[in-house]
Amino acid sequence: MKAKVIPALVLAFGIALWANAQSKFIAANAKELTYQGRITYKGDHSVLSWTGNSVQISFKGTGIGAVLKDEGGLNYLKVILDGKPLPDIHPDSTKHGYQLASQLSDDNHTLQLFKRTEFVHGDTWLYGFELPANAVVNKAPKAPKRAIEFYGNSITCGYGTLDTSGKDRGTPEFEDGYLSYAALTSRYFNARYSCIARSGIGIMVSWFPQIMPELYDRQDPSDSLSKWDFSKYKPQVVVVNLMQNDSWITKLPDNAQYKARFTDVYPDPAYIINAYTTFIRNIRSKYPKATIVCMLGNMDISKPGSDWRGYVAIAVKQLHDKKILSFIVNYKNTPGHPKVAEQADMAKQLEAFIEQHTGWEAEN
Repeated sequence: MKAKVIPALVLAFGIALWANAQSKFIAANAKELTYQGRITYKGDHSVLSWTGNSVQISFKGTGIGAVLKDEGGLNYLKVILDGKPLPDIHPDSTKHGYQLASQLSDDNHTLQLFKRTEFVHGDTWLYGFELPANAVVNKAPKAPKRAIEFYGNSITCGYGTLDTSGKDRGTPEFEDGYLSYAALTSRYFNARYSCIARSGIGIMVSWFPQIMPELYDRQDPSDSLSKWDFSKYKPQVVVVNLMQNDSWITKLPDNAQYKARFTDVYPDPAYIINAYTTFIRNIRSKYPKATIVCMLGNMDISKPGSDWRGYVAIAVKQLHDKKILSFIVNYKNTPGHPKVAEQADMAKQLEAFIEQHTGWEAEN
């Protein structure tokens, strides 16, 4: 099996990946494709914006390619064939074909493209898939019955997960949302996956002007007028892993975003707890039946003695809802963002917690 960029010839319908041979093109809006996450469609392409936006196709054939364009050439996509990762692809900012897999057995296969980088690095546009002319496209892969949605920050995005240098770099090549605790947990339960996350974001204050209550209800994360229809996706479990950035910035009164958000108020414990409960109530209003896990990740917000552990516990208690639960991950006690093994450890803790409180079990 190979995954590489092939020089392409532009045809009327797309891009030819197989020289001297006719090909079969499956458009981005075809009924044979199964998407996960909040997806936008524009003209002849679908838009992969959020971390974890993905698309699946099932086919019988010896190879498959995709026609892609990246907004700025910064994003990375995971290529998963029959459940096994192939080399990632790094689309550039011109529209052309990418051969995802070749020299396959002429059998049934399932392929998934998974956007591993977050929306601040731009959108990736999928125009469709291309297969050899004699390939057969099967019915759309059936979506799992279970569904999870995550609201989070850099931990959930997989920021710096691949950087083992100690520099904790957050540039796209070191970010991998496929290896985040959130994506790992979803795959463990074979659940549909929706990830609403941005590195640096908080509930009250962020390292930039936007906060999660201004982002959580968007379909297109970069468009404030693009509102998500919450009736389209009904997760049985919602995980909210936020407040790490709030915990830092509320200690920095000279920070520009602190000054902008707390002009007339001081973020004391009562203010913090109220802001948190307000956001969780908003989530509950969208998903009346879901189990909501109020999680704190494994960075210093979860350190023993942290006031924020208590804030979340008090907020959950004040909500008087048996299906809203607090969950504090073990403090990792290492510098920077969680790396691959630390993301996996978080996933194991969260999986056990969800199993305990929902009755779900691993499903492969």
